[in-house]
Amino acid sequence: DVEVFPVLNAMFEKIYGESPYKSPTDMGVNMVGNCIVDDEAVKDASRNEIIRRYYKALCEQRKGNGGEESIYKLELLMKQAGTGVDNRPVAAAAMKRAEETGAPAAAIELPDGAIVTGKTSSLLGASSAMLLNALKKLANLDHDVKLISPTIIEPIQHLKVSHLGNHNPRLHTDEILIALCICAATDEKAELAMQQLEKLKCCEVHSSVILSGVDENVFQKLGVNLTCEPIYQTKKLFHG
Repeated sequence: DVEVFPVLNAMFEKIYGESPYKSPTDMGVNMVGNCIVDDEAVKDASRNEIIRRYYKALCEQRKGNGGEESIYKLELLMKQAGTGVDNRPVAAAAMKRAEETGAPAAAIELPDGAIVTGKTSSLLGASSAMLLNALKKLANLDHDVKLISPTIIEPIQHLKVSHLGNHNPRLHTDEILIALCICAATDEKAELAMQQLEKLKCCEVHSSVILSGVDENVFQKLGVNLTCEPIYQTKKLFHG
């Protein structure tokens, strides 16, 4: 704005005879505050964003893509903002579930504030289980309802392991959504669950381990705010 102001000012004076702007900040920067109608909501959203960026910095460091400097800066920001990782309810819920099951877990905070978790099983990864549980909750379906039959999941697992060379038979979030979509063609409850997907936008999600690129991409497309603990599920040298 500072650099372009003289040019823009001259253009207005030449075209209109006078310029409506008196200074660089008069072009809009100093007007941002007028758009804030709920200061507390903005502060809360800002604190949440700092925490999310802190988790992202921790994971990037774990992946070998970041250093201590960015983490230190975010720790200072959290301190100045009077917040910290303890103020992220989904993180506490995911870690508690992981501790109870002894395996990776995930948690999501729904629009009404309810927190739903998912655990790792022989059929599903924690993120996939959490996603199905969240959709059931939003659709007011009983938790014990099977939206996808094991008879549908097992052939997909066989395809992954026996023909596509995957070592992990559990279904990722993209695979579980495709399976759910297929079931929705003949099952009203599955269709009702599918209709809830748009309600996940802007929900907070936390995983007790670093997720695969596939799961991260799905959550990004769904519009959820994802954070992960800087821990890998396995001790493999390379992680996809």
